[in-house]
Amino acid sequence: MFRKVHAGMEMEMSGNGESGKEMVNSEKSYMQVFVEKTKRYPGLVWKTIWKVGKEDPRRVIHALKVGLSLTLVSLLYLMEPLFEGVGQNAIWAVMTVVVVLEFTAGATLCKGLNRGLGTLLAGSLAFFIEYIANDSGHTLRAVFIGAAVFLIGAAATYMRFFPYIKKNFDYGVVIFLLTFNLITVSSYRVDNVLKLAHDRFYTIAIGCGICLLMSLLIFPNWSGEDLHNSTVFKLEGLAKSIEACVNEYFSDAEIKEETHDKTKEDPIYKGFKAVLDSKSNDETMALHASWEPRHSRHCYRYPWQQYVKLGAVLRNFGYTVVALHGCLRTEIQTPRSVRALFKDPSVRLAREVSKGLMELANSIRSRRHCSPEILSDHLHEALQDLNNAIKSQPRLFLGSNSNQATNMLALAAAHASQKHGSGISLSSVKTDSSALLEWKSKRVSEQSKENERKVLRPQVSKIAITSLEFSEALPFAAFASLLVETVAKLDHVIEEVEELGRLACFKEYEHGDEHITVTCEIPRVDVSQNHLASHGAD
Repeated sequence: MFRKVHAGMEMEMSGNGESGKEMVNSEKSYMQVFVEKTKRYPGLVWKTIWKVGKEDPRRVIHALKVGLSLTLVSLLYLMEPLFEGVGQNAIWAVMTVVVVLEFTAGATLCKGLNRGLGTLLAGSLAFFIEYIANDSGHTLRAVFIGAAVFLIGAAATYMRFFPYIKKNFDYGVVIFLLTFNLITVSSYRVDNVLKLAHDRFYTIAIGCGICLLMSLLIFPNWSGEDLHNSTVFKLEGLAKSIEACVNEYFSDAEIKEETHDKTKEDPIYKGFKAVLDSKSNDETMALHASWEPRHSRHCYRYPWQQYVKLGAVLRNFGYTVVALHGCLRTEIQTPRSVRALFKDPSVRLAREVSKGLMELANSIRSRRHCSPEILSDHLHEALQDLNNAIKSQPRLFLGSNSNQATNMLALAAAHASQKHGSGISLSSVKTDSSALLEWKSKRVSEQSKENERKVLRPQVSKIAITSLEFSEALPFAAFASLLVETVAKLDHVIEEVEELGRLACFKEYEHGDEHITVTCEIPRVDVSQNHLASHGAD
């Protein structure tokens, strides 16, 4: 007995030892993984820093400009003579630089002038109200200040709903509300309200001046140029997406199903994604560009809103490209033997549409009118060839046996009813137990009918689809119709680009202009990523 107990204790200790070893090994492996990740972390951080700067070097310059601006405005604290003149109000200058200094000159001008104008109006109105309330008693003065805060706050907030105010001066109204309330309410406890308003406006003016100096004179980034280059980028992206989509549709390799995350890495998806997401970005850049000075060689008002209209037409064009790309991932695919019959005219048509979009992009980039041959005979010939190719294969699109689908549906329904339809006969005598049995049988019958419908629907739909003779060519018919739709929508894009050239006074087209080397750089990334949102109203 003692030997059995001793042997059991030894087995238990050996088992605990093995589990302990496993825990130690798992802890060592976890530590090794943690150490490896820690070693790789500096390399990953450096790669990210290098990638962000390489995509657009202007980001590095903007970061340095912000750092230099903050250093200059900090001198109001660091230098004793400046601090004696400004005092603790120097913090408003620092906050102004953080909030106002944006990536482009137009955005900085818009926010800087809004901030300065809002502060000036709020300070003037607060001083006027203080001047009126100063002669009243202590209680009436508090009532008057409260009523003024209520009326001015409600009126200014209601004005923010006006479309013109909301579009151009919303930030200025917010600054006006904040400054007015701070000065007016604090004036009840402060004797010299004029000095309070003067000091804040003075420090904010210093901060805005530094921001404008950095934005306009030191490596300026113009919102108008970003909007111009973004339009070129979108046209070229659509051109590449159409051509790549058609080439993939008629390629010999099998189309692999991709997940949603992998679709984002698809070059076709990248081509039209920038177009679909460009509405708010185009409107913002056009607004900021309208604030910018005439920095080009032509000192006239540039039609920035025409770029917004062109962007809307490009988004409408992009929806067709999205549907064209969706044909690559449909559940029912046309066999490649059938696709090969229409490959040459389809590829040729897509190439001509792509060439037209590229010509439009080049004309905008070089600021010249479109080539008169943009709608050349080659495009019409390619469209006619595709039409003739489809007409030459009528049996692919019109089935010869119209009753085949109906017969297959009847067979499917009969098969399903034989497999799942089962009835239960009941006695005509209805006792308590028989009534319960009848109720149960009805439940079973209803469940069997429901299961029959569930099984019948997929069988009927599958048999109906596979039995139709034109089902193999039907997906290609959708693809071809979308391809023809791009030709129709290309006319609208050309009209908007020609209108842009007329309003912007583009130079006339000359033979050989397409070979001119243009210095206007196409953005490597979406320019909307360069605009950092700063919502602080301080």
